[in-house]
Amino acid sequence: MMPELSGKPKELQTSRNSVLLQVSNLTLHFKIYQGLLGRQVGAIRALDGVNLEVRRGRTLGLVGESGCGKSTAGRAILRLYEPTAGSIIFEGQDITHLHGNMLRRIRPRMQMIFQDPQACLNPRMTVGSIIAEPLSEHGVLKRSEKEDRVRELLGSVGLNPKFADRYPHEFSGGQRQRIGIARALALNPDFIVCDEPIAALDVSIQAQVVNLLEDLQDKFSLTYLFISHDLSMVRYICDDVAVMYLGKVVEFASRDLIYRDPLHPYTKALLAAVPVPDPKVERARRHVLLKGELPSPVNPPSGCRFRTRCPLAFDRCAAEQPVWRKIAGERWVACHRVE
Repeated sequence: MMPELSGKPKELQTSRNSVLLQVSNLTLHFKIYQGLLGRQVGAIRALDGVNLEVRRGRTLGLVGESGCGKSTAGRAILRLYEPTAGSIIFEGQDITHLHGNMLRRIRPRMQMIFQDPQACLNPRMTVGSIIAEPLSEHGVLKRSEKEDRVRELLGSVGLNPKFADRYPHEFSGGQRQRIGIARALALNPDFIVCDEPIAALDVSIQAQVVNLLEDLQDKFSLTYLFISHDLSMVRYICDDVAVMYLGKVVEFASRDLIYRDPLHPYTKALLAAVPVPDPKVERARRHVLLKGELPSPVNPPSGCRFRTRCPLAFDRCAAEQPVWRKIAGERWVACHRVE
């Protein structure tokens, strides 16, 4: 039987300071093959030593430019990809190389909300069948119990339980995303990767979905990895922020520290690009313009990945890769300029 939707048992509601997920030096390279013999000629370094820590009951925002590896990191953490190296520790258990039944037993506790609510819902299935699919796959409820659970889940995301017999095309984008959220909640998970869940939605709907995620987090003691390029929304919903550039996390700290006093030049550039609604403040701000484009992950720059676009780069940046190190408290950064 599944735990009731009204909340997790008290024994599962541990301190918000306990670490639920620890990612260390996570590496994922996609091999490139060429020629009739299929010989390997290189690799796409999608992730190249990612370090993250997600505390129970909190939301970690993962930000960066398109193509930096944010979504790949989320999928690798959920073991949708096989990591090349590194470790993924989920609640004290190393899940990096789990397979078969051992991995299957972990799946219900780690779920995902996808970016495009239209593409991730099967148009040939009813909403009820879509939400019930995880329950059927893991065989946790009988048929009558599944129907009750589906209605309960629809109600929890603000949809009419009578909509269970409708099809995805009958709903708006915001409603389809709510269906995706209900499906992610079906197995009562502890950890959810939100892969840009509002990027494909109208601006008027984005705040509703984010508020729903916050309400569900409080109600069910959920922990989120919130992947986004919308820094304003990350500031609103997240407790901690990790900044990613070309397959590496370059800075990690609490939300307040990141937005008040960013240390890494790339973090400063990202925040400088966020418009301020006050015209006087906006005119007085110092904008950081990055040179060039994001380098190719097939052949990244030597030393610091960011050096080819960094306004503060010097000789050491090209010769030596910056060390990922703790500065103070729970703040981490990888930059030669930060001593």
